[in-house]
Amino acid sequence: MQKVSVLLFLGWVCFLFYAGIALFTSGFLLTRLELTNQSSCQEPPGPGSLPWGSQGKSGACWMPSRFSRVVLVLIDALRFDFAQPQRSHVPGERPVSVPFLGKLGSLQRILENKPHHARLYRSQVDPPTTTMQRLKALTTGSLPTFIDAGSNFASHAIVEDNLIKQLNSAGRRIVFMGDDTWKDLFPGAFSQAFFFSSFNVRDLHTVDNGILEHLYPTMDSRAWDVLIAHFLGVDHCGHKHGPHHPEMAKKLSQMDQVIQELLERLENDTLLVVAGDHGMTMNGDHGGDSELEVSAALFLYSPTPLFPTVPPEEPEVIPQVSLVPTLALLLGLPIPFGNIGEVITELFSGGNDSHPQASALAQVSALYINAQQVSRFLHTYAAATQDLQVKELHQLQQLFSKASASYEQLLQDSQEAETSLKTLTAELQRFLRGARAICIESWARFSLVRMAGGAALLAAACFLCLLASQLAVSPGFPFRPLLLVPVAWGLTWAVLYAGLAVTAGSKVDTVVLGAVAAAGSILPFLWKVWVSWGSNRPLVPLLPVPGPVLLLLLIRWATFFSDSFVVAEARATPFLLGSLILFLVAHLHWEGQLLPPKLLTVSRLGSSAPTGPPRHSGTYALRLGIGLLLCTRLAGLFHRCPEETPACHSSPWLSPLASMVGGRAKNLWYGACVGALVTLLVVVRLWLRRYGNLKSPEPPVLFVRWGLPLMALGTAAYWALASGADEAPPRLRALVSGASVVLPRAVVGLAASGLVLLLWRPVTVLVKVGAGASRTRTILTPFSGPPTSQADLDYVVPQIYRHMQEEFQGRLERTKSQGPVTVAAYQLGSVYSTAMVTALILLAFPLLLLHAERVSLVFLLLFLQSFLLLHLLAAGTSVTTTGPFIVLWQAVSAWALLATQTFYSTGHQPVFSAIHWHAAFVGFPEGHGSSTWLPALLVGANTFASHILFAVGCPLLLLWPFLCESQGPRKRQQLSGSEAEARVRPEEEEEEPLMEMRLRDAPHHFNAALMQLGLKYLFVLGVQILACALAASILRRHLMVWKVFAPKFIFEATGFIVSSVGLLLGIALVMRVDGAMSSWFRRLVLAQQR
Repeated sequence: MQKVSVLLFLGWVCFLFYAGIALFTSGFLLTRLELTNQSSCQEPPGPGSLPWGSQGKSGACWMPSRFSRVVLVLIDALRFDFAQPQRSHVPGERPVSVPFLGKLGSLQRILENKPHHARLYRSQVDPPTTTMQRLKALTTGSLPTFIDAGSNFASHAIVEDNLIKQLNSAGRRIVFMGDDTWKDLFPGAFSQAFFFSSFNVRDLHTVDNGILEHLYPTMDSRAWDVLIAHFLGVDHCGHKHGPHHPEMAKKLSQMDQVIQELLERLENDTLLVVAGDHGMTMNGDHGGDSELEVSAALFLYSPTPLFPTVPPEEPEVIPQVSLVPTLALLLGLPIPFGNIGEVITELFSGGNDSHPQASALAQVSALYINAQQVSRFLHTYAAATQDLQVKELHQLQQLFSKASASYEQLLQDSQEAETSLKTLTAELQRFLRGARAICIESWARFSLVRMAGGAALLAAACFLCLLASQLAVSPGFPFRPLLLVPVAWGLTWAVLYAGLAVTAGSKVDTVVLGAVAAAGSILPFLWKVWVSWGSNRPLVPLLPVPGPVLLLLLIRWATFFSDSFVVAEARATPFLLGSLILFLVAHLHWEGQLLPPKLLTVSRLGSSAPTGPPRHSGTYALRLGIGLLLCTRLAGLFHRCPEETPACHSSPWLSPLASMVGGRAKNLWYGACVGALVTLLVVVRLWLRRYGNLKSPEPPVLFVRWGLPLMALGTAAYWALASGADEAPPRLRALVSGASVVLPRAVVGLAASGLVLLLWRPVTVLVKVGAGASRTRTILTPFSGPPTSQADLDYVVPQIYRHMQEEFQGRLERTKSQGPVTVAAYQLGSVYSTAMVTALILLAFPLLLLHAERVSLVFLLLFLQSFLLLHLLAAGTSVTTTGPFIVLWQAVSAWALLATQTFYSTGHQPVFSAIHWHAAFVGFPEGHGSSTWLPALLVGANTFASHILFAVGCPLLLLWPFLCESQGPRKRQQLSGSEAEARVRPEEEEEEPLMEMRLRDAPHHFNAALMQLGLKYLFVLGVQILACALAASILRRHLMVWKVFAPKFIFEATGFIVSSVGLLLGIALVMRVDGAMSSWFRRLVLAQQR
């Protein structure tokens, strides 16, 4: 089996998984149809008379305008309780001191002094609570679907009818200042605009100060009809410090001053709207649907009386989209075509309660025009998509017809108004709320065919991995024909599908095209395997997962179907990992092997026969197990609590040092972080020195000796600047800012240079050549001249390696008359592991830079856990034969569990609100301009750092037992007699361990073992993504589907893609080292023959 065949086969298997994920996603996360219809004054929303109050008014559009100007102050992430005063819940008790309470005092003063002029509402936000989706809702009155959350990085122009478009159609002058997200959503829509970059969440002041520079002069100029100011400081403060930090109090106090200044400048024809687009969690994040995230503040104020009654003691809760039809009718505009919000009726009462019947009739008129618009939208949308529930839609239309008849009768006979107004109001409100409910339900629609097809593809790919992992080590199994034929079939079916689509005149769906190619290739493969294996032979030997591992996988598979277990996965994963560790230690202690033969249906690594006595005692295994359990427990101290567990308290150690207030504590933590960095560097250098590779003059080794310390120094310097940037003197801030850009880029550049050197010269051994030495062994070659084939090279490589070992081992025992050593290669047996460890440490430094400083302790635990686990797995593994080489299922399962545990220990959760957005600004503190792929890449690398490291390092599971061969009882026996007697009986000496060179003794088995390892790892990961897909499809109507199961599926799918790519890169690196070793030995053969 050739190396290229291994990579191609694994790449094909990955493609099968990708096709299944894409097909399932296209059926599970669908977007709604966006209608481009627009409302206009010339086209009333429905038949019948104009609403009450519009008759006889010149220029009246649906309803006469109440205001000619509006000032919209959008304070990003203004949670509702930020607008509340500092109050005590128990009489006589001192108020609870919370930094964000009572800072918006101007709102409370207005509500108390002018109760008929102002109102504070609790705005109920629809998830997802990301800024771009909220802006769409605040301008269109519609609802974004779940998958729209992915567009928060790359906003696109809104094509639906919206308030901004209606204002432009009416000739209103719109001035905007603030978040540049509006620039992409409404290109060219503003008569004057001052945009500021919104993506740098560490910058609390640039956007806000830029707005304040233009806000008051613009307002005083009166050259505007609509003034929009979108402040970002509160949101950025939440991301950087959290809501309980003193900086939040400062930000809210600044916003209070802004509101106070605006109140003093308002004129009678102007309405002031202060709104938050969403809230934030206790950690300052948003994106989900927790109570704190979906609760925002909404404050309305008019210099003239606007409300007939005083504010209620508890603010009213209204949907956020209700602001859209309310503003449209107050400004005399048509309501946007796709709005599903309900007007805030008390704003249409006329501002006094002296004429209650007139006020009630005005409110009903606003509700009726709103209901006409929503009814028109439902009719148009249902005709375009046939997507709404027919029965519920028919019931709503009957309700609206009844309300319309009642309204027409009310206009004709106003004498019965008092008795029918309340009934009509209730009917209209029931219709509007029912329409909103049916839209929410229908826009969570699913394509069951695509979901079933995607799940079937994932299941087939998992079965293929399980089947092929056993066949990979079968001698002479024809993998190349089994790969080429299915791929040809897959391409044939893809071409046929594309041809049929083009012939039919329909668009070629790339997702379906990939699924057809995947299905067309995997079915012939399974058929050929069935034929080759024999239909009359049982398949049980081909499904060799041991019972304990199968039980572990089933338990983990079942947990994905429970929202409680998904939420608590951060605690469940260490438990499963600890259970597997105890299982391994117990069997290693009792049997002397990793697993007793009775539990296995396949041979252990290297041999199926019982091996000799163990190389390590039970005490050694017990120490490894205790160390692993201790590291797992310590890593659990770094945890982030899910939103669903309010009693849980997240670890404060996951926050950046810049958020700490105490200077001494900050310095101590900084010292601990630098200590962890230095310890990690020293451990890697000691490991390389232990295996002799640190003495090599090769460029990668020189880079490890000098480049890694520079990377550690640059990382520590960047941490120092980042943790104290706010405390830097003004004259040094420019220098600090420049260094914050240069240092992380320099570290990443050094890491990239080291990886390039490693790929260029991956053989890191020290070779010494003597002059004029006679050789004690003749290398027999069945060919003349240089080797001309891989078979020739495979024949002589073991002879060369044993020859060098004999020369090097006998150097101290030989006399001068026997001649000096001609060739000595130091620790050639660890050449593969050295390249892997070097690559991992080079990857770890850039990934560590993307995390908070104290996560360096987690990275140190990560490497320590990996080291202990590899030794534990290798402790009972026999490597005395030349093949086949098999990596145990226990090893692969433990490795995957360790990757998941590290994901949670680095402060991540499978929810959008827990994404570490600050990673996008490491090395780019001023943002990325219009680029979206680079910040997305940085955030993705931060989120899936554990997946990257463990996937790339997966080949160590195969290499480490051979590396540990040097730690067994290989010492030279103490022979009696003279030195000459010892030479006469060389068989009484134990042979020097070949270590990783044993893999080159059997290159076919080596390649097969790499393929089997990759297939097993893909199977374990594939089972997880299959479970998530099935859980999301079966529980698609579950209450927690969009809060728990959908995000879990998205994170698991993305993690699988990242892990599969990392796995291919790790295996490719091993093959690159193997190819370099072949070239290295080829040069030795030529030198031998000369």
